[in-house]
Amino acid sequence: MEFLDFLFIAIFVIYIIRSLIRLVLPMIFQSVVNKAQGQQQNYQRTTNNKTTGGIKVDYIPKGKKNSVPDTEGEFVDYEEIK
Repeated sequence: MEFLDFLFIAIFVIYIIRSLIRLVLPMIFQSVVNKAQGQQQNYQRTTNNKTTGGIKVDYIPKGKKNSVPDTEGEFVDYEEIK
């Protein structure tokens, strides 16, 4: 008789724990997701508000265009031999 009482109580406790988990676990996951979304939104707000550094070019030197630098060597035209 004691074994049957233990078995019924164990099944009842497992059933109650299982029901509580089904109710509580989604709320916990929802709060974790909401917290992560809030952190992501805060991060995006702070990164969007920061001014990014820019580059300003005051002077562009006029150099030789389409010329080959001395380090490249000479280029020789070739003809294809058949």
